[in-house]
Amino acid sequence: MRLAEPIHRIERATGLDRAVTAVQHRVDRIPEGRFRDMLHGVPLGHPLHPPLVQVPIGAWTSAALLDLFPRTHRAATALINVGIVTALPAALAGTTDWSRQNRSHQRVGLVHAAANGTALGLYLASSLARIRGRRGWGRALAFAGLTSVGVSSFLGGHIAYHMAGGANQAAYAVGRLPGQWRDIGALAEFPQGRPTATAVGDVPVVVVRSGTEVSALVNICAHMGAPLSQGELRGACLVCPWHGSAFRLSDGEVVGGPASASQPTLQARVRDGRVSVRRSRGGAMVPRQRQRERDIERSAVSGTAQAGK
Repeated sequence: MRLAEPIHRIERATGLDRAVTAVQHRVDRIPEGRFRDMLHGVPLGHPLHPPLVQVPIGAWTSAALLDLFPRTHRAATALINVGIVTALPAALAGTTDWSRQNRSHQRVGLVHAAANGTALGLYLASSLARIRGRRGWGRALAFAGLTSVGVSSFLGGHIAYHMAGGANQAAYAVGRLPGQWRDIGALAEFPQGRPTATAVGDVPVVVVRSGTEVSALVNICAHMGAPLSQGELRGACLVCPWHGSAFRLSDGEVVGGPASASQPTLQARVRDGRVSVRRSRGGAMVPRQRQRERDIERSAVSGTAQAGK
């Protein structure tokens, strides 16, 4: 039996849903805005959790190696304590991402978090045993903790790679977009101010018309693959219908998470009442201008959201 098969059963384990809902209610208390976006990794352009977990895992693995040699007790204990401290921000970032994933991801993520919590408890016990001079117990507890970390890492890898949690769901589409102008219909076919689904070849596209101006983005949310054509407009942004990521229409920049990767956009033009699109040629704004526009748009998105409550 493949090792992934038991995890597929976790994906379908509806008995975990009550616990998932209870935990999600607590995580949802983290307010929307810059802090949550930072935890999602929006400023980095990819999730923050994966690089953060390298520190505790590296520290604990190094401590295990040192425990195999004599006269390394103090260094191993220091590494274990480093892992304990750095595990907390890693867990916070991971839990924030988890709260904006699909239910199957969340079920596996809940077990992943339980394994992490077990590992953290074992390492805390190991550190305490070492402080009290019970070095044998300290080593045994640390190796047990590393075993739990291994189980957790396997589950985390399943979420990241098999289930594509945190991956850019729309990245594949960029290479399939045409480099030359492609007609997608008459301007009148696209309703004013309403996201409209169409396609360019085999790539789904969402078109937003404002007067005679047209914006076009890949119609697959970079975060979890939602159809953006079912989302809503807030100011100059298109908001994902599933998890609320806000993308700027002009260039696909993330204005509000949980998405961390920008949404692929297409160049669009209107000639003789016909709309044509092609793969975007790029052309980034300077950082200060980008940050200033992001701040303005985030305020507009937040203000609209508050007004709708």
